[in-house]
Amino acid sequence: MSSTGIVVLDYGSGNLRSAQRALERTGADVTVTSDFTTALEADGLVVPGVGAFAACMEGLRAVKGDRIIGRRLAGGRPVLGICVGMQILFERGVEFGVEADGCGQWPGTVSRLDAPVLPHMGWNTVDAPADSTLFTGIDAGTRFYFVHSYAAQSWEMDNVGSPLAAPKLTWAQHGSRFLAAVENGALSATQFHPEKSGDAGAELLRNWVGSIA
Repeated sequence: MSSTGIVVLDYGSGNLRSAQRALERTGADVTVTSDFTTALEADGLVVPGVGAFAACMEGLRAVKGDRIIGRRLAGGRPVLGICVGMQILFERGVEFGVEADGCGQWPGTVSRLDAPVLPHMGWNTVDAPADSTLFTGIDAGTRFYFVHSYAAQSWEMDNVGSPLAAPKLTWAQHGSRFLAAVENGALSATQFHPEKSGDAGAELLRNWVGSIA
């Protein structure tokens, strides 16, 4: 039985090797590449990201990553965004008064957290829905590792009348309440770093890889 083929998208941003190693521990066959066809055809695609929203989008567009994400999702093929790789899935990001367009898979704006201490760096709990796939088997109160100053702080998608299942939203708190994870059909994302979150992060990645048909 062949292992699940995962591509970690290399667009000049993200903890590529740590993500690769964490995914390999799930038993997946992991490739780090910016190749359009390889990323498009993989069983699963991971989009990491660190740094500024606008710079990540510039790098993503340079390798046609926005098109890869869009085409994969149009075909129902799984994508997982991590940290800024989650943020760029929204319509726009605002940093230091500068607004940049994101991939637009989800409506809404990524903005600065209203918190006394930034960045939000370290371990924090999350509030996941009971029917979450990503957090299956992970105890409430489990902590995950965050490093960020910006996040999506509301969910603006209107699912009324949609034939699709409602998105599963996981929240966390650091000053502001913000989205820690989203599961929306083939598209999933975490604001925290599962690859840096020890056993809990490893379990989450196993759940995601295991969900790929």
